[in-house]
Amino acid sequence: MKQPLAYVHPEAQIADNVVIEPFVTIDKNVVIEEGTRIGSNVTILEGAYIGKNCKIFPGAVIAAVPQDLKFRGEKSIVRIGDNTTIRECVTVNRGTAAKGVTQIGNNCLIMAYAHIAHDCTVGDNCIVTNACQLAGEVVIDDYAILGGMTAVHQFVHIGKHVMIQGGSLIGKDVPPYVKAGRLPLSYAGVNSIGLRRREFTNEKINEIQDIYRILYQSGLNNSDAVERIEAEMPASKERDEIIMFVRNSKRGIMKGYLG
Repeated sequence: MKQPLAYVHPEAQIADNVVIEPFVTIDKNVVIEEGTRIGSNVTILEGAYIGKNCKIFPGAVIAAVPQDLKFRGEKSIVRIGDNTTIRECVTVNRGTAAKGVTQIGNNCLIMAYAHIAHDCTVGDNCIVTNACQLAGEVVIDDYAILGGMTAVHQFVHIGKHVMIQGGSLIGKDVPPYVKAGRLPLSYAGVNSIGLRRREFTNEKINEIQDIYRILYQSGLNNSDAVERIEAEMPASKERDEIIMFVRNSKRGIMKGYLG
């Protein structure tokens, strides 16, 4: 349903039952799938692909060119999955030559005034809380939750099922299944409440806790701790995910407990 006070480029591909409120601007090379609602004063620029049943609230800007001085006008896109909510005044920038796409998954909630920069990847079922700021090429895995006003450095990787304290400054990678807080950012235990909500068993949560005791409380460096985890802990999906995350970390993982 196109509102007569909205501007929709004739080449935009808009499903019949998309609701477009007044004073919306939708550029060419935009695809919006069925059931999505676009609030007033939203700007959707060239290169946006928005899935089914999304809700985009007033003032959001989707697919603006990257805030990156290396950007030279190359073709790039923003892709937003199904059932995702983008709240007021969120900004999501297009990709650059680095990856070509900025991506937000399915069933996400991106709260007001958050910024998702070029080439970021946000997984499924994530919550990015009010005024979080993601620099370029950040990766956030499924089910992660970032507390309000968190700032994430370029290239950081945040693992799945992570809970980040509000106001955090994230300069190192955050491995999966943990809580993180304090300054500088450090390990604050396993995200056991979140894992129980997602139907992890007590046995599985205990296994994850045992892994992180070795990684963060044994006094070993990360390489030696990973070798000990591999030698002493039985193979499982979660164990292997943690091991691979630590081994593949380019920025290094966050600190352990701080006194």
